Amino acid sequence: MGGPVEILRIQADDWQAWRETRLRSLAESPDAFGSTYDREIAFTEADWRHRLAKGPRFLVVTGGRSVALGGGFPLPPGLMVFGLWTDPAHRRLGHSLSILDAVAGWGRERNLPVELHVNLANPGARAAYERYGFVGTGELEPLRPGSDQQIELMRLPADAPGRRGST
Repeated sequence: MGGPVEILRIQADDWQAWRETRLRSLAESPDAFGSTYDREIAFTEADWRHRLAKGPRFLVVTGGRSVALGGGFPLPPGLMVFGLWTDPAHRRLGHSLSILDAVAGWGRERNLPVELHVNLANPGARAAYERYGFVGTGELEPLRPGSDQQIELMRLPADAPGRRGST
């Protein structure tokens, strides 16, 4: 579906590629994220560069186009995975797993516990995270201020094998 697949670690100078894919993700899947398209479309170049400097960010690129993204940011006590998204035309090809491997690997190299939030209204995402090894904590909060949707905190146990242990 478009040639070789590359997983790229994104730096501040790659802000335009990250911005384009992030805005696509927010427009296509607005209930998957705590942020919104309207909020992030207003970010300046300096905002994007600053955000990219806060932790590992990855894009999956195929055929010269980014088709998936995700990242992490240090949030005591560990690393919070965020923004995991795959273009609908490229789903079920393992791109999200590749990003999870990269982000979780970055956290584990630094001995950081790895966590993420999942929307309770998205059982498919939750099932994928559970297959990867994440475990629900029962800790719930609103998706964003004023939202009726709830997200649950999930943690990746230190001994979870990650993708290599999933099917």
